[in-house]
Amino acid sequence: MKTSSRRTLKTACAATMAAGLLAFGVSAASAHVNVNPDDPAAGGYTHLTFNVPNESPTAKTNKLEVSLPTDTPFNSVSVKPVEGWTAELVTTTLPKPVTVGGATVTKAVSSVVWTADAAHQIGQNEYQAFSISVGVLPDAGTTVTLPATQSYTDGTVVKWDEKTVEGQPEPEHPAPSFVTTASDAAASAVPTPSPSVTPAPSAAASTTFSDAASTAGWFGLAAGLIGLAAGVTALVRTRSTKAK
Repeated sequence: MKTSSRRTLKTACAATMAAGLLAFGVSAASAHVNVNPDDPAAGGYTHLTFNVPNESPTAKTNKLEVSLPTDTPFNSVSVKPVEGWTAELVTTTLPKPVTVGGATVTKAVSSVVWTADAAHQIGQNEYQAFSISVGVLPDAGTTVTLPATQSYTDGTVVKWDEKTVEGQPEPEHPAPSFVTTASDAAASAVPTPSPSVTPAPSAAASTTFSDAASTAGWFGLAAGLIGLAAGVTALVRTRSTKAK
């Protein structure tokens, strides 16, 4: 009976581990190319980090292209080097001039393309982070969409360009995006309400008040004793006079 119970327990544990690994595999397979800004404040500059997982069971990721906005273009774009990857900035003439940071912009970087050498391609169960510095960010509340195209060594191309709509299920290949927040200057200009608290009297004030009260008490006691002595003296004199 004990042997049978142990076998049953081992079987149950094995099944649980298998289910866990399967769930992990599903989670890993559903990973997306996403972007994380370190400071999305309007009117400033930020570092954008794109996390790119490899989702193919047989091929490797060897190229990534990220499209930058042309309706609210960045007037500054720079790339952080990644070992084994070359980066190319593609500049485009804008459909119409745009004012960015007080300057008129007619051309801007419209995409960044990273290409890997054979030794640094993204393999199975791997991911790579790609970072760029951009600015100036558009007005607060603007959704900055950055569609990405991921290429594999077997010729497969995955476009991460589907729009995410609030209140609806996430699409299969959502485009990386983020929303700008209030500018740092505007945020610092907003006064912070102070809590309404009545300050407690300081120790010095409390000490002074106690000393004064103590002094007044001693004076009162002394005055009372003097009055009592005077009363006793008057009473004795009165009795002496009557006795005569």
